[in-house]
Amino acid sequence: MISMQPIGYVRSFYRDTQEIPKGLGARHEVEGLLEIRPEFEPGLLDIEGFSHLYVIWAFDRSEGCNLVVTPPSDDRPHGVFATRSPRRPNPIGLTVVQLMSREGPVIGVRGIDMLDGTPILDIKPYLSNVPQERIRRGWLADAEERAGAKP
Repeated sequence: MISMQPIGYVRSFYRDTQEIPKGLGARHEVEGLLEIRPEFEPGLLDIEGFSHLYVIWAFDRSEGCNLVVTPPSDDRPHGVFATRSPRRPNPIGLTVVQLMSREGPVIGVRGIDMLDGTPILDIKPYLSNVPQERIRRGWLADAEERAGAKP
């Protein structure tokens, strides 16, 4: 058994999953806060030097699991591990946000796609050594092409 505790909670404009932009062309520009529990604040030392962060969080309001899902960005089914569906075997979310500010244990970010009160499991600096031209977008690129959308 794996046991985790939240290191903090998301403060977000979103109160309901229907409010979060989804599907082709969805933009995540909303600002919010990552409120870190005081006992974990020392772990934020030097975080301000990074432009973006990975936020690992729990889909705490998701129930059940579907191994094949039809995402809002396509009309074809895909395996859950090829999507961002909240109905996963382990309800864990991952979001890249832009770090805007930090005041003590509170981090201001842009790019929130989580509900208010979402438990944060971890934060890591966003680093990638994969050149942009080598990144493939899988079925999403096909769905965008069929819809005439630009990534």
